[in-house]
Amino acid sequence: MDFLKKLLGGGGSASSGDKDGLYFYVKAHRTGEVIQVRLNRSNDLSQSDSGGYFARKMIVGQRSFDRIEAEFFFDNQRRFTSAEVTGGELVDQSDYDAYLATKTTQQKNSD
Repeated sequence: MDFLKKLLGGGGSASSGDKDGLYFYVKAHRTGEVIQVRLNRSNDLSQSDSGGYFARKMIVGQRSFDRIEAEFFFDNQRRFTSAEVTGGELVDQSDYDAYLATKTTQQKNSD
């Protein structure tokens, strides 16, 4: 379960105390861009025929127009259980933070 908390960025809420937001981080295979994805716990989850909940997202980064398709699965209490990602991979918040730091450094060096 610690892996899931790490994957969700410490419980799935951003630093602003977003209680309805579930945050995931997806790394694009082609460009290496790491993209933050937000799901609304109340509005984005659909009930599954087999029990539990799911959400589908088409993700497009800022560096490329390549689409990444992600499907997130949740139990009956809307707790994250697994994900399937096509065109990318699920990573944790530390990968996203490292990507942002690298991007910021590159912008400073180009100025």
